[in-house]
Amino acid sequence: MMGGSAPVLVVDNLQLAFGGLRALDGASLSIPTGGVTALIGPNGAGKTTLFNVISGLLKPDSGTVTLAGRDGRGHDLAILPPDRISRLGLVRTFQIARGLPKMTVFEHLMLYGPDQPGERLWMLMSNPAAVRRCEDELSEKALAVARRVRLDHLIDNPVTALSGGQKKILEIGRALMAEPRLILFDEPAAGVNPTLAEAIGDQLRAIAAEGRTVLLIEHDMALVGRVADHVIVMALGRKLAEGSFDAVCDNAEVQRAYLGVRAELAA
Repeated sequence: MMGGSAPVLVVDNLQLAFGGLRALDGASLSIPTGGVTALIGPNGAGKTTLFNVISGLLKPDSGTVTLAGRDGRGHDLAILPPDRISRLGLVRTFQIARGLPKMTVFEHLMLYGPDQPGERLWMLMSNPAAVRRCEDELSEKALAVARRVRLDHLIDNPVTALSGGQKKILEIGRALMAEPRLILFDEPAAGVNPTLAEAIGDQLRAIAAEGRTVLLIEHDMALVGRVADHVIVMALGRKLAEGSFDAVCDNAEVQRAYLGVRAELAA
């Protein structure tokens, strides 16, 4: 593991079956605090299912997912709904960038700001000045995040006007607005051109440099090799191997899991 860091997330013996298909079969792994950990593996290995369990979208048949929360305590995410998990400091993005088509880039970023007093009617009625101050601060933050991810020139554009790659970048911005400790990125560079893929990699490294933890699923091995401090390989619903990128590339079991396509891993 990286530098002996205490884990921010520990997955222990997750089991989840869909009918006769065992999507997770004793998945166990530990994600150290800080840095970039990449989760790789062949299609059908259970990577996205694992993300769905960690983020609360699916409940496992058994096993635990323990997050070191903002409050310094360990929380079993396997029994919590997604909104509680987000408040504990874990957010995620999706393979297909999501968004509300009638909203602008700015509005999307504003939507993800945490603890907005304007969402509580009693606060609107009792202290409107405080609500306005919070909205002003949130607006400044949204503009700063837009500049950071280089979408400020599109700040008033509807999401429907963005390219697929720009929507992926917006996903990063929305995650940052939530001020997370741990961000799960599900194939952040999938389907984007090489220039944007490089920019996304730079953003991931910058997020980790701030002390946040990044866990990503990615099939672009060139990107994984460039940004990942640690790599975990999944196959058949469980962890197969872990270590540095070079170490897992040289692992014979990993090469067999990828059907012997050694060049794909080393590219």
